[in-house]
Amino acid sequence: MMTTLTTAGADEPGTPGTPAAGVRTQVTVPLAFPDSYRTTAEVFTFTGLADGLEHLALGLGDWRARLTDGGDAPLVRPHSECLTGDVFGSQRCDCGPQLREAAQAITEAGGFLLYLRQEGRGIGLYAKLDAYALQDTGLDTYEANRALGRGEDERDYTAAAQMLRALGAGRIRLLSNNPDKALQLESLGVQVTERVPTGVHLSDANARYLRAKVTHTHHTIALPLAV
Repeated sequence: MMTTLTTAGADEPGTPGTPAAGVRTQVTVPLAFPDSYRTTAEVFTFTGLADGLEHLALGLGDWRARLTDGGDAPLVRPHSECLTGDVFGSQRCDCGPQLREAAQAITEAGGFLLYLRQEGRGIGLYAKLDAYALQDTGLDTYEANRALGRGEDERDYTAAAQMLRALGAGRIRLLSNNPDKALQLESLGVQVTERVPTGVHLSDANARYLRAKVTHTHHTIALPLAV
């Protein structure tokens, strides 16, 4: 089913230098998670995304009502793809639990889950696993990326901003612990009315990873003092 959603123009105020994207397809997909939680998503594909990747937006809950003026902005999580965590349940990160949490929170509030093809903070799946091997020698997640000759975080959220504008979501409540997501989206013309942190998904295997995110990039994760 092709959608009739309108797209924002490239010259729209507050979106300097960012070309417009369009909605390509909209399809209804029922979702079921391993813990038996179920919801229904309107899944959107796009044309004209700046990085040329196949990112998805999932409209959850009463997302249409959140696009009207005067009400709460839609709750939005830009979630970077993590095959190991999202699909295989890896305990070395908190990505899988964050994805599950976001699906329910956004369904209840109304909004969008942006599933972004940015494996390994943008360095790719194989390089991420190479970084895991370096972490096993004592490096933290950021040090491992640098040791591979890559950036600590190579993600760019231009496509995310394009997707939101194509969906009519120029103002959002951002479901994220990462301050860089808010900074980038604001710089790209998306108004972040509120930052909503995710829960703390701590395990023995990811404690050092989460601590590095708090101390190095100032993620808003309320870790216990002993971690």
